[in-house]
Formats: sequence, structure tokens, C-alpha cells
Amino acid sequence: MDMFQRTLLVDAASGFYKIKKYGFDRYFGPVDLGIHLARHYRSLNFGVGIFAGSILPGSNRLVVTGFSPCWQGYYISSMGGAGLVFDNLGINMLSLVGKAPLPSVLFLNRNHGEEIEVEVVPVDAARIWASGRTGAYALMDEVYRLFGGRYENDPRILATGPAALNTDMGGILSVPIKKGQLSYVDTWAGRGGLGSAMAQTHGIVAVIYGGTLVDEDFRDKKVADEWFQNKYALRLVQKDLEVTTKYRYDEKLSTGGTFGVNYANMDGRVLAFNYRTIHWTHEQRQALHQNLIVAHYLKQFNEETIQKKQQATCGEPCVAVCKKMRDIYKKDYEPYQTLGPLCGIFDQRAAEMLNHHCDAMGFDAISCGGVLAWLMDLLDEGVLSREDLGVTRLPRWQVQGFDVVADSRHNAELGCELIDAILARRGILDFSEGVRKWSRIHSPAKGAILHDRLVHIAFGRRGWMVPNQYWVSGVLAPMSIMGKYYMIYSDDFIPPRTLGRMCAERMKKELILDNLGTCRFHRGWAEEMLPEVMESLYQSKEAFLHGIEVLASRINSGNSPIFWDSQRTIEFLHTFLKRKKEADGITDPRLADWLDQFDENPTEAARAFWYQTLMGIDESLREFF
Repeated sequence: MDMFQRTLLVDAASGFYKIKKYGFDRYFGPVDLGIHLARHYRSLNFGVGIFAGSILPGSNRLVVTGFSPCWQGYYISSMGGAGLVFDNLGINMLSLVGKAPLPSVLFLNRNHGEEIEVEVVPVDAARIWASGRTGAYALMDEVYRLFGGRYENDPRILATGPAALNTDMGGILSVPIKKGQLSYVDTWAGRGGLGSAMAQTHGIVAVIYGGTLVDEDFRDKKVADEWFQNKYALRLVQKDLEVTTKYRYDEKLSTGGTFGVNYANMDGRVLAFNYRTIHWTHEQRQALHQNLIVAHYLKQFNEETIQKKQQATCGEPCVAVCKKMRDIYKKDYEPYQTLGPLCGIFDQRAAEMLNHHCDAMGFDAISCGGVLAWLMDLLDEGVLSREDLGVTRLPRWQVQGFDVVADSRHNAELGCELIDAILARRGILDFSEGVRKWSRIHSPAKGAILHDRLVHIAFGRRGWMVPNQYWVSGVLAPMSIMGKYYMIYSDDFIPPRTLGRMCAERMKKELILDNLGTCRFHRGWAEEMLPEVMESLYQSKEAFLHGIEVLASRINSGNSPIFWDSQRTIEFLHTFLKRKKEADGITDPRLADWLDQFDENPTEAARAFWYQTLMGIDESLREFF
């Protein structure tokens, strides 16, 4: 097959670069090629799928691969829409090697098929981050001011904030640019801290790219409709509208987006106050959900965003319009959950304040929210003092008489103080090597409770990840990559060995999407149709799916899971199982057996559950030839 991927390798230390081609005989997309390059060069890679710029919806994600300083393993992150402009460079991947001697901006441009322009330009990142809109937003503004005029078409910018240089959980921010105006529609490659890898390992704090090259992308609507008619008896756009209902607007719930649909459906599964609610009764959680979320937090969102149709896309044409906005603020479920109820915040103004500050400072919002909730919990219990953390106040976490506006604002202001304290390393705070290592260092002096309140998945010696915000067993699975949806997050009780197998199969499905640069919001058709499209256009379905099996096996070969090493993480699982029996009335004898084991010895029962899950994973992802 005479197909190949064009990779631009850039040495950030010198600015030297070269183009290298990789054939379809081994690598099909930004994940399998990116993982190969990361292992070979210790590089950070930005790539698009072969359908970038095509008629297929959701096909323009920019996929980032490399070694995660947070997870301490190879990681895959992605952001919506940013691949559309990247495609105009006429390459499939950018691979960063080496380290710039000073914090720098990488400039990439390609005009009318000429050779790509590559420049590595030093900037005073600290000064820029402290100016204007502050942080990553200020850096985007300055990069566009410096370089935007050199592009015929609107470019795209990838930016980091202070978190990328000071912690291991820095994300990468981008926004669509339309007619010379930077929008407020944030898109992030956040999970895994690859912004920290970009800034600390390679010295690049921002990338600006764009061009005018137009390649021959698949744009035959008639052929695409024929595929979908044969498979679903629907045209492409009809099927896409059907599968993206949740992200656009669900008439049954009178809301939309991940924020609206998840909170509308949550009921007694609410997670708040650093997961303390897992120990409440089902009725207490339902009351919290109704009184503080449905009647206020969700109500505000529906009135201000959904009813006013304040929504946008990530920068590519898409019927999902999943970016739910209010003014300059974008509302997604998981950031507004960890930096919301998990921190004792149930008011949109307060949550906007904390989310925006977190984003400006360039953190992965989910990781940052989990850490802030943990620190607030320790402050509230007196394990850590205000002096320890360099803050001026304690959290207001008393549910009785909770003032949804005033107390939420107080907790948000404390959250902002904690973010500033983390970046300035006030008191005993120093998260430069991750919160898990920091916790291990300070637990002897502060007591085991310090570490036992940190809900996380552990990996290797010091890798860590705040789990996705669903109270289910799958978000704690010992998979090789966690924090993404390479696992099952069903609310069903699933025996652990079966859970492991299902997580492995879900990982393969997600890799189909990621390796073709496709948004998972379109997974209702994409994961089964895209291999068929590969066959129709490139006669490569079997080779592609075989490549996914090999890729999943390769990633799993580096799996270094660590048994859950905090008490509340074990309690998270135990209380999930109890909820399935007591609140949901599940009578499965296997569930009853696990609950008996937890009642007898919670730690050993959790260890057995963990090992059986791992067995299911390993037997499904064994080495594949």
C-alpha cells in the first residue's frame, strides 16, 4: 500500500528539523505512530488522523502522545477541532525532541505548498503569564500578536500556563480563531499533564501553526450517505444527529451537554466534599442533589446556557455543538464537578471563578479539582493548617445551613488561594514531583490520614491520576492508561474479572477513534463504521484492526499498576457495591459475596477485586502478533 504518514521532527534545542515518512504497513495514525516515536526519541507528538479535513464529523481532533510526568507512563490526550488547521501544514504529525534553552514558542507555517517554516523563538513566559488576561490566555494573546500577521488563514495556538513549569499536571489549551479573533471556546489536551512535558522536557510553552495547503481529503457526501444508508438506513447527518443528542440537547431532560445530562441523571450518585458523600445515606445524597444541584447549580446552567442556546463547536463543523457557554465560560461536567461539588461549590458564579483561574494557570482541571478537594478536606479535618498551605481561610463544608451562594463563593476563593499557593510553593507545598510523592513524604509527620483522603489511581513508583467523576468501579480499574475513557464506566455491578475484560475491549474501541483522530462523542457510529470506511477507501480494514490489537497489547505491556494505596479509594469501591445492593436492589449473589468479603476485611477484599480486574485485563490484552 503506497500510503504513508509525514512526520515533522523538530529539535527544540537547535530549531533543526526534518521530514520523515512512515508507511501504512505498520502505523495508521497519531497513536500507534506517536507511541513508537515517544519510545524511540522520548518525544512529545502532535498528530491528526487520516480523515482530518474530510466530510466525516468529529474527524479533526489533535492527538497528543508522549511520556506523562503525572501518570509516569506513556499517555494519549487529545483536543477537539485543533486538527483542522493542523491539516493545512500538509503533515500528519509534529514530533518534538530536545529542549530549548529558554522557554520558547514554536512557529510553524506553510504557504501554498512551500517548505514548512520552522522557528523556535524564546519568550519571557513568566512576564507574559502575569500580564493581560493572565496565564495561558495571556500567552495565547501574545503569541498571536507576535506571529498572527504572518498567516494568510487563521492559525491555531497551543498554550501552557504556569502549572506546566511548576507541577506535573499542566495541560495544553487551545481555542478556535475566527477572522483574527481568539474565541472563548476552550479546548484542552489536559489529562496526563502533557503540557508539563511540553514545557519542562522540551522548553516549549506555546506552538502556533497554520497554512494554506489544501490536500485531497475525502469529501464525497453521496458516497458517505450510501455507506450510512446501507448500515443504518439513515444519511450521515441523520445518524450523527441521533448519536450526539446528549451533547446537543436531550428533549427528555430539557437540557444538554455533559454538564446538563449528567447532573440531571445523577440522583443519589452525587460526589461532593472530597467524596464524603459516599458514606451518606442514599436519601441524604438525593436531598443534596435536589436542593443544591437541581434547584440551583443545574437550574442556573439551564436558564443561562441551554434556554439561551449559548453553545458552540470546538472549531470544526459539527452538529453536536457540545461547547456549552455562558459569556466567556465553557461548561463541561467533569471540570465543573471536581471544581464544583467535590470542592463544596454549588453555584455557577463561584464555579466559574475557580474553573477560570484553574484554566488560566494551565492546570488539567480534573486533576487540579481532585487535589484541591483533598487539601480542603485536610484543612477541614485539621490535618493541615492554613500556615501549612499558605492560605487565609478554612473551607465551609457544613451541610446543615449551607448557604449555596455565599459558602460556595467562600470555597471558590479558598480554591483560588490554594492554586496560587501550589504555584508559589507556599508553606509545605511542592508538587513539582506530583502529589502522590508529596503525600508520601509528609504522611509520617501528619499521619496516615493525609494520604488516605487522596482518591486516586496509582501507577509505578509515583504516578497518579484523579479518576473520572463517576461513582462506579471501572474508574479505578488497573489499566495502563487511566483518566481517559479507556475503561468501562457503567453504573452496573460487574464482577471484577468480567470488568477487566470489558475495560480491555473498551480500550480497543477507543483506540480506533483516537488512532483516526475522531471525537468519541460520535462513537455511536464511528467505532463500527470507521473500519468499514478504511476498507472502502484504503482496502485496509483487517490490517487496521489487527494494528489496533497490536497497539493495545503494546500499551498494556508497559502497565505498572499499583494497588489502591489510600483508604478512601477503597471506600469508594466498597460504598459503590453497597449502593448497588441497598439503593438499587441488586440481588446478584456475586455482589452479596463481595460485600461479605468487604465486611470481613475491606483491604483484602479490595485487593482481591483489584487483582481479578487485572487478570481480566491481562488475559484480554496479552501479547498480540
